[in-house]
Amino acid sequence: MTQQVRAKKHLGQHFLTDQNIAQNIVEALSSVFPEGKVLEVGPGMGVLTKYLLAQNALETWVAEIDSESVTYLMSEYPQLSERILQESFLEIPLVQKFGSDLAIIGNFPYNISSQIIFHILDNREAVPFMVGMFQKEVAERIGATKGGKEYGIISVITQDFYEVEYLFTVHEYVFNPPPKVKSGVIRLTRKAVCLPCDEALFRKLVKTAFNQRRKKMRNAISSLGLNDEQLGEFGSKRAEELSVADFIELTQLLASKA
Repeated sequence: MTQQVRAKKHLGQHFLTDQNIAQNIVEALSSVFPEGKVLEVGPGMGVLTKYLLAQNALETWVAEIDSESVTYLMSEYPQLSERILQESFLEIPLVQKFGSDLAIIGNFPYNISSQIIFHILDNREAVPFMVGMFQKEVAERIGATKGGKEYGIISVITQDFYEVEYLFTVHEYVFNPPPKVKSGVIRLTRKAVCLPCDEALFRKLVKTAFNQRRKKMRNAISSLGLNDEQLGEFGSKRAEELSVADFIELTQLLASKA
């Protein structure tokens, strides 16, 4: 019998043990992406991997930095041997390696979950879909809408490029070892419309606004050079009161005043 893999705290490993949940996660992807290349991030002991491999129309790749997990996967799933990337997902140039039609899936390590989202955003031309499990609070933050404390930088920037669906909550006891928090599974579906403003300026605006989220916009983004008259009704609002469309409009305004 193949040796079990020890979960490593420094890698943020919590292995999912519930087969039904694993199937549901894979089905959440295969229902919208029935064929093509899929990259699983941090497969660990392959609880999602085996259901991905059962989808014959999917070409499954995995990214895993834990050598013990890699040895396990090669033993249990030899058909994967040429498609195991023993490197950090964050360092994989997705567009160059996979082209323009790659789905991402995974039970993501909590300690780099935001970085995973931003890496997907930076490589969005390659990634039409993502289904992933995050710490529940992070999953809720990604899909949050204006007006709440969960709404922030990652919400606005993600929702500019992807539709976000919160699919279901996963309890602590279905992991080994159990995390101290609940998890949430979300699905991202890339939007067809391109961002109608300068992306670098948009990100700068969103980050500047939310870094001083308690201040009204006239003060929070004063360093960007818009006066009260130019800001109009936005000046008296806080960042969390602005929708994604509002931030796009403000970015266009900034660009026109530059």
